Amino acid sequence: MATARPARPARKAAPPAKAAGAAKKSPAKTAPQRAARQAAAPAKPTPVKAATAKATSKVTAPAKAEKKKDKPEKVKVVRDSFTIPKTEYAQIADLKKRAMGLGQEVKKSELIRAGLLLLTGQNDAGLLKALAAVPTLKTGRPGKA
Repeated sequence: MATARPARPARKAAPPAKAAGAAKKSPAKTAPQRAARQAAAPAKPTPVKAATAKATSKVTAPAKAEKKKDKPEKVKVVRDSFTIPKTEYAQIADLKKRAMGLGQEVKKSELIRAGLLLLTGQNDAGLLKALAAVPTLKTGRPGKA
């Protein structure tokens, strides 16, 4: 069974017609009036020679480059998710409290990044030893408990 469509709202009315006096156009400007208006207008600046323009742009380009060098480059970030055992997740909270006790506020992501820096500084044997100490987990979302 088909349902009926609701009626469309009515269109807006056209604007009222202009008054008869407003329809008159201004008389055409005569040549002397145009000449007087052009004489009263400010003179246009003369074009700069190409060599001067190039020299000016060469001076400003290094200044802009120096400003860009002063700004640190924006680091692109990536959002990701991973599975971690509850005990190791609790260790993150403990490390955050430990850092707060030392007067350093830290975020979870900063702790993980600090761990990456430490692992990066390890030699190959140290890295393999650290990886062997981490148990393998089943990937994906944990089941409902």
